[in-house]
Amino acid sequence: MSPEKISALLSPFLEGATLSESQLAQIAAYAALLEKWNTRINLTAVRDSEEIITRHFGESLFAARRLFFEPEIQATAIDIGSGSGFPGLPLKIWNPALDLTLIESNQRKAVFLREVVRTLNFSNVKVLAERAQQVSAQADLVTLRAVEHFDQILPIALKLTVSPGRIALLIGDPQIPVAKSALPAVRWENPSPLPLSQSRSLLVGHLGL
Repeated sequence: MSPEKISALLSPFLEGATLSESQLAQIAAYAALLEKWNTRINLTAVRDSEEIITRHFGESLFAARRLFFEPEIQATAIDIGSGSGFPGLPLKIWNPALDLTLIESNQRKAVFLREVVRTLNFSNVKVLAERAQQVSAQADLVTLRAVEHFDQILPIALKLTVSPGRIALLIGDPQIPVAKSALPAVRWENPSPLPLSQSRSLLVGHLGL
C-alpha cells in the first residue's frame, strides 16, 4: 500500500497531525509483515488491508496522539497482551523516544513482535514472552487493548504503573464502567470515542495525581 493511501486512511485518527515519510514507511513495512505472518499464525481476525490500517494502526495512533502531544517525549511504556503489537508498536512509531516493553505470553506472537522490532530497526523495545503477572517492571504508561479476562488484568496493569503514571485502555464502551469499578483509586478522564467506531473509546486514567 502506498504511503499516500496510508496517510489518507489514517487522517481521521490524527486530528490534524501528520506522519513523516519515515513513519509511513514503517507502517507500510509493519502492515506487510502482519499480513504475511497472519497466513501462518492467527495474529488478527481483520483480513482487509485497509481495515488493518484503520482499525489497528488508526486506533493506536489516535491513542498515541492523545498520550504524547509532542513527538520525542522521554517516557517508559508497558503494553500488556500485545498480540500483534497494538497499540504498543504504533506508540513507538509516533514517539521514537519511547522506552517500550511488550508483554505477550504466546510464544509465536512474541516471535512475530521481535521480527517487527528487528525489521523496523527499533531501539529500546523489549518483548517479554511471559504473563503480565510475572513481570516486575513498572512504567510511566501501561496500555491494554483487546485482552482476555479484562477485569482480572486491570489490577495487574495498576501494579505495573508507576505513581504518578497513566493507564490507557482501548476498549468497547460497555467495558468502561468495568474499568472504573475495578480501579476506583484511578482518576479517569472522560472517554474519547474512537473515529470510525460507534462503540469503542480510549479511556485514560491517572494514578497518584
